[in-house]
Amino acid sequence: MLDAMEDRTDERADLRGDCTRCFGLCCVALPFARSADFAFDKDAGTPCPNLGDDHRCGIHARLRQRGFTGCTVYDCFGAGQKVSQITFGGRDWRTGPPEHARLMVEVFPVVRQLQELVAYLTEALALPAAGPVHGDLRRALERTEALTLAGAEELAALDVGAHRQAVNVLLLRTSELVRAGLPGRRAKRRGADLIGARLRGADLRGADLRGAYLIAADLTGADLRGADLIGADLRDTDLTDADLTGAFFLTQPQVNAARGSEGTRLPDSVTRPAHWAARR
Repeated sequence: MLDAMEDRTDERADLRGDCTRCFGLCCVALPFARSADFAFDKDAGTPCPNLGDDHRCGIHARLRQRGFTGCTVYDCFGAGQKVSQITFGGRDWRTGPPEHARLMVEVFPVVRQLQELVAYLTEALALPAAGPVHGDLRRALERTEALTLAGAEELAALDVGAHRQAVNVLLLRTSELVRAGLPGRRAKRRGADLIGARLRGADLRGADLRGAYLIAADLTGADLRGADLIGADLRDTDLTDADLTGAFFLTQPQVNAARGSEGTRLPDSVTRPAHWAARR
């Protein structure tokens, strides 16, 4: 089963952020607090001082050096270009009326969550073991994609939390089906506090690590094949020489936040971050 899962790919370009078609919405709509990830505080709806008139980051090539690691590990799953070009028809938040800008700020985080669900559902449909729920997954995907195309007012009023909860039921069932034949399927570490945990060489095949806090954990050489990593916090997690082949519901932002090496094996659905090589 593990070998069969290795060939899974996700080629949907619309689920990756495209800054060239966005009005810098993540740099405006999202708040952040001064920390190891950000150099200063910023409120939601306030444009970042580093954002230029062309909607491009003025320090993009130096974000890590300037104290903005949090920006380098973020991805909107394509919400930025969808809100900019489809929801608002290419109308800039800078030039529209205040109500227009307010709506963009409200809608962007909602569409970002929906796009993330689209990514999970798309991945779930590519997993052969989830066959018994493919029909339900397909209907949920169609509904979620339709919501991303709704009008701005409808999106602003959407109870996205309730929709996430409904989709999560299907994703949980998918996880159970995929992990059913794997050694660690009974390893329930959902939401576990594993901050700084020493898990070097651990056998975590098929483990349920949904929402686990793995911040700065040592997973050097660990076997994470077929593990469910949805929502796991991998900030500064050491994945040196770890095997994540077939791990599912693993996103690019999670991988970007971790540390790894040339020996780290990743699913085909994510790419090796450029900054990993710089940390060797």
